[in-house]
Amino acid sequence: MPKINAPTVAEHRAQQREALIEAAIDILVNEGATAVTPAAVGARAGLARSSVYQYFDSSAALLSTITEEAFRRSNEALARALATADSPLERVEAFFGESLRLGAEGAHRPAAALMDAGLPPACLRRLRELHLEQVEPFRAAVRQLGVPEPALTADLIAGMLHTALSAVEQGAPLDTVTERALALVRRCLTPAGSTGRETGHGSEAG
Repeated sequence: MPKINAPTVAEHRAQQREALIEAAIDILVNEGATAVTPAAVGARAGLARSSVYQYFDSSAALLSTITEEAFRRSNEALARALATADSPLERVEAFFGESLRLGAEGAHRPAAALMDAGLPPACLRRLRELHLEQVEPFRAAVRQLGVPEPALTADLIAGMLHTALSAVEQGAPLDTVTERALALVRRCLTPAGSTGRETGHGSEAG
């Protein structure tokens, strides 16, 4: 029996599974989906291939778990950020700000790598479902603002977020990108002539 590095067997197994997921994500991001195999993941995590099979029986199982895990972690961070926002505009801003922070940490890279990995149709459908679930709080906040064409408006603003994320991932300062992106979001979503008091903000100065 392997040495236990946790108070209980259950915690030890949870730690091993987490180490395998981290190793699989690292391989996916740096080497591509085809490199995510039980043998490679076990070697990266310092575990025998036989140990990997106790948790994941195939490369497909590893990729499926990475898909769910990448979104779970981001969703938890976004939920914490949104929980502090009191108005729809603040929720949009919180979603933008936290998404950019996560982008700076590389949190979006696993999902992006999976999108480009040539996954089976069922996996791609699940990936798209998870993405839609993730952005729904943002889209709901845009709807609550009562802007014209809310679905189109949300799509256009999401395009701004993708551009900002790309800038951050390419090395632009996070604070600068966030400040400018939020200024543009406020300008797009605050009605003309509004003082911003109804959304908890002062007048736009950016």
